[in-house]
Amino acid sequence: MPTSLTELFSPACHLCPRRCGAARDEGAHGVCGANDTLKVARAALHMWEEPPISGEAGSGTIFFSGCSLKCIYCQNHEISTGNFGLEISPERLVEIMLELQDQGANNINLVTATHYAHLLPAAIAAARARGLVIPIVYNTSGYERASAVAALGDLVDVWLTDFKYADAALAQSLSHIKDYPRVAVSGLAQMAREIDRRGGELVDDDGLMKRGIIVRHLVLPGHADDSCRVLDLVWQTVGDVPISVMN
Repeated sequence: MPTSLTELFSPACHLCPRRCGAARDEGAHGVCGANDTLKVARAALHMWEEPPISGEAGSGTIFFSGCSLKCIYCQNHEISTGNFGLEISPERLVEIMLELQDQGANNINLVTATHYAHLLPAAIAAARARGLVIPIVYNTSGYERASAVAALGDLVDVWLTDFKYADAALAQSLSHIKDYPRVAVSGLAQMAREIDRRGGELVDDDGLMKRGIIVRHLVLPGHADDSCRVLDLVWQTVGDVPISVMN
């Protein structure tokens, strides 16, 4: 596995499992819609994540523009496919993290950051050097390369990951990616290895997760059978982890 996310970004972007090969460092746009400039759609306290993430004070969410999936039911489609957001510098990202902490955030929640993963190590390190002490949550579609997960293993404290499909044909139909189940299993297994390596799940006395994994699954109309298969896959892959089931 590559030890540097930069190796997966340049000269051809292979950060996500699509491996589209776009020359993003030269300004080209990948399948995700991103080029070489960081783009953020929203940064604010979020009260409606899972209770171990939001707690009472809220999660310090940073929503990144673009996405490697094209889910036809996306509730944030303006952000994921509509090119909505503001271009910012990596230095501004550091400031946003610190501002959210100052507002009382329980954590820094990086939402759909896969296509900017190469910028995260330096940004998180700079924020830590300037006083960031709250956990880093990586809020992902579950469509992650295991090598990228491993490269982020020392930086991410909580993996808040989707597991959308067990059926490849359903993944192709609804998210335009047929290898989702295989990739999701591989990525989830690597997340579990990273958490185990760092000492396992950690939840404080207030019920806030400081280190660990939460698997999120949306039950789609007419596809409850696939949801049952997803739960089986999660159990077979990582055993007993918190699962957030949404309808």
